[in-house]
Amino acid sequence: MLLSRAKPATGPATVEEKEKKKKKLPKLEDFVAARDYTGAVTLLEFERANKKNDIQTAMWISYCYFHLGDYKRCLKEYTEITEMKGAPPENWNYLGCVMFFLGMYKESEEACAKGNKSKLQNRLMFHLSHKFNDEKKLMSFHKNLQDIVEDQLSLASIHYLRSHYQEAIDIYKRVLLENREFLALNVYVALCYYKLDYYDVSQEVLAVYLQHFPDSTVAINLKACNHFRLYNGKAAEAELKNLADVCSPSFKFASDLIKHNLVVFRAGESALQVLPPLIDVIPEARLNLVIYYLRQDDIQEAYNHFKDVSPTTPQEYILKGVVNAALGQEQGLNDHIKIAQQYFQLVGGSASECDTIPGRQCMASCFFLLKQFDDVLIYLNSIKSYFYNEDQFNYNFGQAKAATGSYKEAEEIFLMIQSEKVKADYIYLGWLARCYIMNRKPRLAWELYLKQETSSESFSLLQLIANDCYKMGQFYYSAKAFDVLERLDPNPEYWEGKRGACIGLFQQIIAGHEPRETLREILAILRNTGNAQVEYIIRIMKKWAKDNRVSVT
Repeated sequence: MLLSRAKPATGPATVEEKEKKKKKLPKLEDFVAARDYTGAVTLLEFERANKKNDIQTAMWISYCYFHLGDYKRCLKEYTEITEMKGAPPENWNYLGCVMFFLGMYKESEEACAKGNKSKLQNRLMFHLSHKFNDEKKLMSFHKNLQDIVEDQLSLASIHYLRSHYQEAIDIYKRVLLENREFLALNVYVALCYYKLDYYDVSQEVLAVYLQHFPDSTVAINLKACNHFRLYNGKAAEAELKNLADVCSPSFKFASDLIKHNLVVFRAGESALQVLPPLIDVIPEARLNLVIYYLRQDDIQEAYNHFKDVSPTTPQEYILKGVVNAALGQEQGLNDHIKIAQQYFQLVGGSASECDTIPGRQCMASCFFLLKQFDDVLIYLNSIKSYFYNEDQFNYNFGQAKAATGSYKEAEEIFLMIQSEKVKADYIYLGWLARCYIMNRKPRLAWELYLKQETSSESFSLLQLIANDCYKMGQFYYSAKAFDVLERLDPNPEYWEGKRGACIGLFQQIIAGHEPRETLREILAILRNTGNAQVEYIIRIMKKWAKDNRVSVT
């Protein structure tokens, strides 16, 4: 192989080349500016390993771990700094911030009290007062907030946490107007719109930020959540795949977030494996675990996981109401139903929620539990266009319609339901059977019974058909139902019902409202009874048949 000798293989580097090499060496500022906190902490750890273990290096390492979301490691670093000689007093405030993110609110307050008085300390105490529900302290620290960006953003976040989303949006927009380079505020605004159920608007605002930072964990996750609300779980999951690709493996929070949201997007798949360890990491994890138990009809377990939680957000109040309502209805506990009604009324009657879809659903649920179905319909009618194909909504809507006597509309709504689980429920079958009977379709109600296996619920359905058909003068199916009831349970009341239905049907035959051939079936039904009155009734019917040349043999 021949080598070219036009240039020497090696030689002394020029000054310019040396400068270029120096420029290529990464600096801490470069990593931080690029939000590459993994690279920054690697460089800092290298420097610390090379005996540069001063306070400044330690504080930068803590800063990087904080921005990586590794709060436990960050806590360890800041705790070690407090033991160093000459540690700055503001380190206690930083330590308090980390403890706050770890949910160690009492410890955070204690650490913060040791720090120097500063705007950061006031903001942290402001947030802690909110966590402790201490309104007096909250207002005290609120007065110290100034018209500076950090304080105003802190105020906006408290508005957000209190579900005052429009107030938060107003602050974010004002700050953004004065500081257009603060692109991350678009994410906060988008998040507020998401909470207000304006998912399309949220997407538009979020797109502004994603154009500049397409790898943002928070922004991509919010986009996925918008897709979940606007489309379905599959569309949302597709967005989260992008998030899994771009997130740093050391960004633990992002990994937990992906796992959590995938459970939601996949309708609870792997919930019991994923959600329990995340209860203290992601606030929604407990809520979604409770929702999972509710969907599995494990109401007691749902209640056990939520009974000690004091609700602070509308979502928590709503879920608390749902759990208590479900437990109360399942076990016949009126105290729980009353608690549920109060929770629903609190949310539905609040100024921030009364005009939202969840707020109106809450008021509908409150009136449903109070059995004031005319009021239920006022609220459900106002939001029905949003839930046209939603089975649970139609289930409740149909019941309210039927309870107010609108049986034709109720029947149409019940028949829209697709869920096999709902369609197998006795309450659904009972209401649908009643609608059929009231709409003069008793044969369909009878067919509902014939499809059921023998059980206490099928027996109850039979009673409903027998009595409702009797009231509506549909004596043929009433007689058939009472006949089966009497054979299952020789109760004198069932014989009386059957006797009345058979005589009523006989009158309809005489009047020409029922075909004469039906008389043969009446006689067969009557012969199933050993009551002494049977022979007298049969004799009269046969005599009429003979006089009118009707064959009954």
